Amino acid sequence: MDTRIKAIAEAATLLFLRQGYARTQISHIAEAIGVSVGTIYHDFAGKKEIMHFVLKCTIDPDFINREFERPITDNLFSGVEDEIVSLLAQSQNGFAEHLENDAAGYSFEDLISDAYDIFARYAVGCLFIEKNQFEFPLLAEHYKAYRRKFLDTMSRYLAIFINSGTVRPMEHLELTTTLIIEILTWWAMDRRYTSFETSDISLELAKKICMDNILSAYKN
Repeated sequence: MDTRIKAIAEAATLLFLRQGYARTQISHIAEAIGVSVGTIYHDFAGKKEIMHFVLKCTIDPDFINREFERPITDNLFSGVEDEIVSLLAQSQNGFAEHLENDAAGYSFEDLISDAYDIFARYAVGCLFIEKNQFEFPLLAEHYKAYRRKFLDTMSRYLAIFINSGTVRPMEHLELTTTLIIEILTWWAMDRRYTSFETSDISLELAKKICMDNILSAYKN
């Protein structure tokens, strides 16, 4: 792994998520890692290439370990937005697969664990779309549809668990489902990248806190 490429990607990720893609300049990324603007342009052809690099690493975490010709150009990222759209669909289909047999052999604990893992795995990509939706309307449109389907899927799972008696009744199922999702996304996504005060809490500990509190609140 090239340590400078990694440093550029990490700094750009935080800047894109916290102040937005449009407001982030190459000079901001250079300043964040203590190098010159020219050094950044030695490694990447421009800001768009850095952004696509970050998104590609969200789709394929091993991508960053490749050997790259410098500067990295957008030729490497042809179709990356279509890949993200496809990944969202695959993720949703995988998450909903247990509904086909009315969640037989699937528990409330499994549901919360799987939902957290999805948000944690794709945190950067999801937050990037959320924070930059006006600059990337195609991704935003598909992401909003994905969020709606995810909410519907979670609600359907919870309705099954309520009917089976493993989860307590909820007066407002969709709103409560939204609350559960927001808890999971904050701990798996926002706390790591965009919260006002970040803290060094591992993903494992964050997941344990979510699981303990959500299960205690809703499991019969």
